[in-house]
Formats: sequence, structure tokens, C-alpha cells
Amino acid sequence: MVFAGLGHLFWARRAFRAQVPEFVPLDEDAVVVASGGVEIMLGAGLAVLTRDRVLVGRLLAVFFAAVFPGNLAQYVHKRNAFGLDTDNKRLVRLVFQPALIAWALWSTGVPRKR
Repeated sequence: MVFAGLGHLFWARRAFRAQVPEFVPLDEDAVVVASGGVEIMLGAGLAVLTRDRVLVGRLLAVFFAAVFPGNLAQYVHKRNAFGLDTDNKRLVRLVFQPALIAWALWSTGVPRKR
């Protein structure tokens, strides 16, 4: 997460801009920078906040759900970025988004059975 967040700020900013949906009423670059900052904080939270791991996992799952419209926009508008240069590749990414959300929850102990 920290690495991806740093990518938002430095080397992959243009590629991340391809995912900002047109309906977002904010500057694309501002959205990319802000979401990168959130990714860095979530990644750091996973590493440092061991007692709050479940909360961080839930926040990470919400973040992955929140960026889904961007992934959908990339597919609908046929925007090439991150090697996703065909409709099939972009569609596969959409299919795996729920798995990413489930991974964020599972890997941090949510839901926890007692």
C-alpha cells in the first residue's frame, strides 16, 4: 500500500489519472495525490497499528470499494494504464476487486470469530 501510494505521488501519477472518473468534480491530480496519501496512511497503519488492525482492515476494504468506480471508468472509457491495454485485461481487474476487498478483511482478522 505504501509503495502504491508513493506511485501516486511520483512515478505513476499519469497512469493513476486515467482512473479518475469524469463525474468527480475535483482536479484529477488532486484526487490522485489525495488517494495516494490515503494509501500511504493505510499501509503505514497496517504496519504500525497492530492493536487496531481490524479497524485498519475495514478502512482498507472501504478504500478498495471507493476506488472501484475509478477502475470501472478505466474500463468503460477504454483508458490504457498499468498494462491494462485491452478490454479483457481491464475487465479481469474489475472481477478481482471484490477479492481484494475480501483479502483486506480476511488478512486483518475481519470477521473475527470468538
